[in-house]
Amino acid sequence: MTAELALLGTAGAVIAGGLMESLSHRRRLEKIPIRIHVNGTRGKSSVARLIAAGMRAGGIRTCCKTTGTLPRMILPDGTEYPVFRPSRANVIEQVRIVKTAVEFESEALVLECMALIPYLQWLCEDKLVRATHGVITNAREDHLDVMGPSERDVAWALAGMVPVNGKFFTAERDHIDVFDHAVKDRGSEMIAITEADVGKVTPLDLAGFSYVEHAENVALALRVCSDVGVERSVALRGMWEAKPDPGAMVAYEMDFFHRQINFVNGFAANDPESTQRIWKMALERYPDVEKKIAIFNCRADRPDRSDQLGGVIKDWPEADSYLLIGTGTYIFARAATNAGIDPLKLVFAEEQSVDQIFEMIVELSEGSSLVMGMANIAGVGLDLVRYFANRSRRRAFK
Repeated sequence: MTAELALLGTAGAVIAGGLMESLSHRRRLEKIPIRIHVNGTRGKSSVARLIAAGMRAGGIRTCCKTTGTLPRMILPDGTEYPVFRPSRANVIEQVRIVKTAVEFESEALVLECMALIPYLQWLCEDKLVRATHGVITNAREDHLDVMGPSERDVAWALAGMVPVNGKFFTAERDHIDVFDHAVKDRGSEMIAITEADVGKVTPLDLAGFSYVEHAENVALALRVCSDVGVERSVALRGMWEAKPDPGAMVAYEMDFFHRQINFVNGFAANDPESTQRIWKMALERYPDVEKKIAIFNCRADRPDRSDQLGGVIKDWPEADSYLLIGTGTYIFARAATNAGIDPLKLVFAEEQSVDQIFEMIVELSEGSSLVMGMANIAGVGLDLVRYFANRSRRRAFK
């Protein structure tokens, strides 16, 4: 009987402690009047950074946390610090981020949603963020093993983080009805970014960035900044001056023993639509190269992504070689050959070091070459970007 009472007492203490922490977290949230929750398949890290930069430029004391290529906490003065994770990523870390933002007396907090499982996306919004402004960049075919099986299912999963009685912004068009349903259900206001809004982002506006930024991302971020009272010109200037995510699309040009190697970091794009788009952009940027080398960084824990990309590349502008790095490369190779890619064009560098991968790139190059990384930036992808960044001329991708 004594043991049972002790167990009940312990359970009660745990429950009471959880309730107290929940109430404390709710009070902290109330101290931050502007809370912006950013989600989407592609571009959410970039959009979170753009919104935060625009608001900082407008004089709003803003903290931002992104979970893109590398998890980062961005403070009100623009300085960045890595987010400490004692083990794997966990949505509960948002509680710690909110506490930090309050300690810095933030007027605004921009948080990138870090959940994939649909019910966790809802939990992050309803329990951890309670956004005044929800933002979804787009809904495309990615993480279908968790949010699929179809692109429309991805949209429904993302809709879980539409705020209650807030404002909701999106640049998605194909599945706007899904988000409209969620917005009406939760009593929020829909602000959809139209083609006309994107058209207002001029080539001159985009020329201010030192990397490739997409007009849709800029239009979306500018609209959010406008809603919190920051003028367009002020917000745009802040965005130009902000540090990009390490996964931003940048070109690195290298002269290596009479070989001109032009390396483009496109690793952050990993759904078929986005990846094909940036591959075409790279080919337009370097139309006269003698060799075109497409690098796919595969991950054994992302088999659906490898299978998707391998199955569609036959329909893209052709590369001379497909260099497969990372792990689980056979999944990509099987899908690519089944789709009609010449197996002799596949070059395997499974679990090879960056130095070894670079040597293989040199062997595949001839005169001048375009080398572009795609599929995943985690692991060896980021290492390869750093390798070229430390040895090459960085060029704005214009």
